[in-house]
Amino acid sequence: MCFGSCARCVGYKLLILALLCIVANTLLYFPNGETRFASEHHLSKYVECLHGIVGGGILVLIPAAVLIGIHNDNCGCLGDQGSGKGCAMLASALAAFVGILGSGYCIIISALGLSQGPYCFTRPERNWMYPFTDSSGGYLFEYNKWSECQEPQNIVQWNVTLFSILLVLGGIEFILCFIQITHGILGGLCGLCCSHEEVSNL
Repeated sequence: MCFGSCARCVGYKLLILALLCIVANTLLYFPNGETRFASEHHLSKYVECLHGIVGGGILVLIPAAVLIGIHNDNCGCLGDQGSGKGCAMLASALAAFVGILGSGYCIIISALGLSQGPYCFTRPERNWMYPFTDSSGGYLFEYNKWSECQEPQNIVQWNVTLFSILLVLGGIEFILCFIQITHGILGGLCGLCCSHEEVSNL
């Protein structure tokens, strides 16, 4: 398969994943669809890191746009008439590196958000706090303790679900970008795709 076709396929996948990350991070700002907790700053500090909007979203949209913009005939390699196309392959690897940074940021913040737990109004202390911060993520399996968070309602389930989604989406983005970096560098420097095309035309 031509490099351009592979790159465009990865690009469209990254586009979808980036948009999903933006939606998931946006939902974290509005527990149960309510806006007052965001306006009152009663959200986890990791929600406000914009890891899904900036990291898994905008920074991943950059390689997605670059890869989608590569034409299907970009199968050239360095050192021949298609050297410009080979440079496009290396450029795609550089763009994918930006995606690595963004998805990596998304993964790290999502993991930290899951580990610390939500910021909520608790039943015993009657105060806004992080009730599960000392559990190192153990609260995830202690469902009987989730009711300690009174406001926002079902905030533990809300945070766990969306942070988990962002963690998975960021992981998939990271893998796709890593594959694209490897493919772009090898294709650009060694002309593997170009050689494949020459053999197919014999």
